[in-house]
Amino acid sequence: MKILNKKIAAHKSSADWIRRQASDPYVARAHRDGYRARAAYKLIEMDEKFHFLKNGQVVVDLGAAPGSWSQYIARTYPKSKIFAMDLLEITPINGVDFYQGDFTTDAALAWLEQKLNLTDGAGGTVDVVVSDMAPNTVGHKKTDHLRQMVLLEYAFDFAIRALKPGGAFVAKSFTGGTTNELLKQIKERFDSVHHIKPPASRKDSVEMFIVALGFRG
Repeated sequence: MKILNKKIAAHKSSADWIRRQASDPYVARAHRDGYRARAAYKLIEMDEKFHFLKNGQVVVDLGAAPGSWSQYIARTYPKSKIFAMDLLEITPINGVDFYQGDFTTDAALAWLEQKLNLTDGAGGTVDVVVSDMAPNTVGHKKTDHLRQMVLLEYAFDFAIRALKPGGAFVAKSFTGGTTNELLKQIKERFDSVHHIKPPASRKDSVEMFIVALGFRG
């Protein structure tokens, strides 16, 4: 693929990204299948392996933009209720209730609590929490890993409050996994916990995913 924009062509990282996109079969597949991003196939592959999504569920999608995970859930399980959130705006998706904001703020949590009818001591109302949240990386491995772990902890804390017994929690981590203490906490609350790098995840990416099944309440 020849890059015609001279400014982009002169910037090595931009040029490399464009060439990689052009040769990526998942990018072509997403375009063909009508998904907003190749990331849809990460969720698809994990769901096909572990079968945590079903029709009629209540699902929360954290870090949803540009919306390909919610797209897949709404398309494949049309009777499900999906509540999505991201700092970035997304084009509306039928069957998806979206909030633009920072998940770590009180305002965002209040929106979720209201939508999900969550009240202290009343038990969870959600079947599945999925999170593809990721921090803006700075290129320093330890710092980037710590930032990712903070987001994972926020997502996990929300999941154990929101999930029904038997529910599932699927969240992005980084290579090296969780801290020992966080992993211990997750294992204490779920029947089975798996670390997976789905085939759709780029080989040079440090991302991994935690798939926790069978929430114990």
